[in-house]
Amino acid sequence: MRGQLALRAATAASWASRRAGRGNGSMIGGLIALKIDPSLMTQLGRGKRTVLITGTNGKSTTTRMTTAALQTIGRVATQADGANMDAGIVAALTAHRTAPLAAIEVDELHLPHVADALNPSVVVLLNLSRDQLDRVGEINMIERRLREGMARHPAAVLIANCDDVLVTSIAYDHPNVVWVSAGSGWSVDATSCPRSGEPIVWEGEHWYSTGADFKRPEPQWRVDEQGLHSPDGLEIPLSLALPGRANRGNAAQAVAAAVALGADPVKAAAATGTVREIAGRYRSIDVDGRSTRMLLAKNPAGWQEALSMIDPAATGLVIAVNGQVPDGEDLSWLWDVRFEHFEGTQVVAAGERATDLAVRLTYAGVEHITVADPLRAIASCPPGRVEVLANYTAFRDLNRDLEAGTKA
Repeated sequence: MRGQLALRAATAASWASRRAGRGNGSMIGGLIALKIDPSLMTQLGRGKRTVLITGTNGKSTTTRMTTAALQTIGRVATQADGANMDAGIVAALTAHRTAPLAAIEVDELHLPHVADALNPSVVVLLNLSRDQLDRVGEINMIERRLREGMARHPAAVLIANCDDVLVTSIAYDHPNVVWVSAGSGWSVDATSCPRSGEPIVWEGEHWYSTGADFKRPEPQWRVDEQGLHSPDGLEIPLSLALPGRANRGNAAQAVAAAVALGADPVKAAAATGTVREIAGRYRSIDVDGRSTRMLLAKNPAGWQEALSMIDPAATGLVIAVNGQVPDGEDLSWLWDVRFEHFEGTQVVAAGERATDLAVRLTYAGVEHITVADPLRAIASCPPGRVEVLANYTAFRDLNRDLEAGTKA
């Protein structure tokens, strides 16, 4: 009865939020429902075969790809907006109560208790690296917490990226693991073994600990430029609409997760190619006659990957950085990112912290100009193709301004 009351209250709150023009109301509905019945997530997840997707980077993209792959075998409950904490998860499950499958994005700090509530069939572990230290904390502590959380679910299949040292440590002792070579362009946070503290030695794509019986497992799935290679030796075409090696790795883990629930690997791989943008990321939009592509990055590993996606033929690159609470107010991470020289491309430092960024670009030897307002920064670039790389609130605010301009 309490659960039914919680759902009715959530529906009413969501309706009121929409009527007041304050968004779609899903978050407020989820928050109110959980206040009335804290066990509601467990009730809503009961009877569903659920995949949880977590990691520092790529959660939203991989969740969208996993949803597409699972839709080849049935209806799927998932978040439309990337809300990956308790209220957003409850809202997604509430909106798709009769779906037999679920693909749920989960913030890495929330994974242990969400797994306890939903008893997932599959958990996708993408990567683990430094994020906002003021919120997330020290990375090895997170690894230990996730390892302990997964130990409580021995029946769950872990789809784990064996190229990421910290993810491998989370899954290493688990009885039910599918190892995927999904790539890892960032190893700065795994120079020492999370189990012994001794150095990790890299030999090409292989790595091992000098202080523990801990090394890169042999992958069952791997991805390369030719396609996706399955455990039974099948080479599956992988044609993605999204750019970058990281997204090929995301697709590989999404396909492996769907196959674990019974999907056909060829159909699942083809479905991942239908994902074209995620909440405005990767989309192209005309801004003052410039074809502008939007990229989002939120931490050093994400920035390094996003920089590798920049089109060298672009006539302009706008890098926008804010330092609000959702971004992390400490921007010292800028010095961990290897900014490259962009010969032939006009680089513009933008955002609320454009001056801090400009200092970093100067030390990196990148010629640039500074235009704090991102819209004006785009307009300052030569006509042609402009790449925009922004952190969380800079990306959010620029998208809002672009939408307002479109409606006007």
